Amino acid sequence: MGAYETQGFKMDNTGRRIVVDPVTRIEGHMRCEVNLDSNNVIRNAVSTGTMWRGLEVILKGRDPRDAWAFVERICGVCTGCHALASVRAVEDALDIRIPLNAHLIREMMAKTLQVHDHAVHFYHLHALDWVDVVSCLQADPKKTSDLQQMVSPAHPMSSAGYFRDVQNRLKKFVESGQLGPFANGYWGSKAYVLPPEANLMAVTHYLEALDLQKEWVKVHTIFGGKNPHPNYLVGGVPCAINLDGNGAAGAPINMERLNFVQARIQEMIDFNNNVYIPDVLAIGTIYKNAGWLYGGGLSATNVADYGTYEKVPYDHSTHQLPGGVILDGNWDKIHPIDPRDPEQVQEFVSHSWYTYGDKNGDDSKGLHPWDGVTEANYAPEGPNFKGTRTKIENLDESAKYSWIKSPRWRGHAVEVGPLSRYILGYAHAMQGNKHCQRVKEQVDGAAVAINSAIPKALGLPETNFSLKQLLPTTIGRTLARALESQYAAEMMMDDFKQLIGNIKAGDTSTVNAEKWDPSTWPKEAKGVGTVAAPRGMLGHWIKIKDGKIENYQCVVPTTWNGSPRDTKGQIGAFEASLMNTPMVNPEQPLEILRTLHSFDPCLACSTHVMSEDGQEMVRVTVR
Repeated sequence: MGAYETQGFKMDNTGRRIVVDPVTRIEGHMRCEVNLDSNNVIRNAVSTGTMWRGLEVILKGRDPRDAWAFVERICGVCTGCHALASVRAVEDALDIRIPLNAHLIREMMAKTLQVHDHAVHFYHLHALDWVDVVSCLQADPKKTSDLQQMVSPAHPMSSAGYFRDVQNRLKKFVESGQLGPFANGYWGSKAYVLPPEANLMAVTHYLEALDLQKEWVKVHTIFGGKNPHPNYLVGGVPCAINLDGNGAAGAPINMERLNFVQARIQEMIDFNNNVYIPDVLAIGTIYKNAGWLYGGGLSATNVADYGTYEKVPYDHSTHQLPGGVILDGNWDKIHPIDPRDPEQVQEFVSHSWYTYGDKNGDDSKGLHPWDGVTEANYAPEGPNFKGTRTKIENLDESAKYSWIKSPRWRGHAVEVGPLSRYILGYAHAMQGNKHCQRVKEQVDGAAVAINSAIPKALGLPETNFSLKQLLPTTIGRTLARALESQYAAEMMMDDFKQLIGNIKAGDTSTVNAEKWDPSTWPKEAKGVGTVAAPRGMLGHWIKIKDGKIENYQCVVPTTWNGSPRDTKGQIGAFEASLMNTPMVNPEQPLEILRTLHSFDPCLACSTHVMSEDGQEMVRVTVR
């Protein structure tokens, strides 16, 4: 392609190309290629989904009431969100309204996933992009304790002895030569800027989060029977409420089980307030003061979400994280979003390994998911392609180069995820929306902390970055995920209290079975279900005919963010976020990983393949 202009960036693929394949610490299989100029600044980026899934094939002709159990297996990380989107799609198609208790239980299950997934993402997938584990061995435990008490005085585990014990455990771990999850890190890279004490504090919290996250998901086992992949039900939730029950496995929910849920929610609130938020603010402040504010560009100027967490069921105006679309960084104008509108949500395949089957070979059109076609066309080629079909050396972004499609909102590439939800929430709050004022409080407080409060406490220079400078960055994307975790836990406690109030008032209903029998359904129906998945807006579209699934399509967060170029040459959020990022050492691509991981990519969700008759369409040998 040479150099060309797209979306305000000067793209140039003529410089040195660095390949990261596979990108690790994500769900699924991903490849990334970047071109560097003579100053080791990224001037072109190529993000590739290198796998596909086939679950939508399996659904064709099945009972729509069973769809949730299949699509939930799309991913083992964002467990539950696909099931929730599926039952919502079926209920939308069949005009089923669920009881209030079922709504509240689903909300608690969804928010448990948010808190669990965000904590696991930051500490166990993303933190190692910021934290040098080996540096912990040089830390002074007393200074680490002082740092902990400075950034989070309420956290009870902050003594020098506590950090010394953790440091000794790490020393034995390192000296054993068996680093386990810490093997193959770029330890000692100059791209790491945290002092040893901050590294020790973060690694200690890595271990704390490892212990806590397994407790939090027990909320899913209580309401949904298990985790991962808790049970759901079209028309409500599968758990019955009986305060006189014994609460044994498979038995109704009783007060002992509900008290257990409340304790776990309080645990989540405390961890967010005492550990997660302070860590992200401290790490973000230190990196910001070291001059690292990258990962923005188009990827955070065009943002979208369907809206979520309604206080009043089925009343979207009460969303506590309202939806919409913001374009070109104009927070004053929020465009409404409608997943039903065929002019709004479309998927393109001009640079994806699919074809829409046009007799003239034209793959330039976009299709709404209700009319989606997914026919494989594996063709790694193009004038700049190097290698073979089974051993790729250099992809050509002017041709087809990914198993991910390119979804667009009215033709625009948009970023989705916690950062998008928080930019939208803040913009709605500025326009007077009372349901998301907590978002504004959180964001304003974080801006004060990262600009002045924490720098002052750490003896660093204070700054005056605006929200539009702080949020649309890799640091801002990571911060938004932490703030959403905090907000989700707070909202979950409200849901819990409302559920208890309903039960005390005599309402124990959890299912609406009025339309369970297919004889009550229309001959043809179609619906859409949306969910604020941890990685961004998720949509499932279903068509039902004669009581069976006629077509089923999912457009997931990483499809939006990880999409390849479209017919206009517009790049997706992954690619855009890497643009103009300087690298300290291209042989140790920490900056690439740091930016990509800030999205928490889920490639298992984002790629799919199907045919009308379910036949195998392509076989690829990977070595």
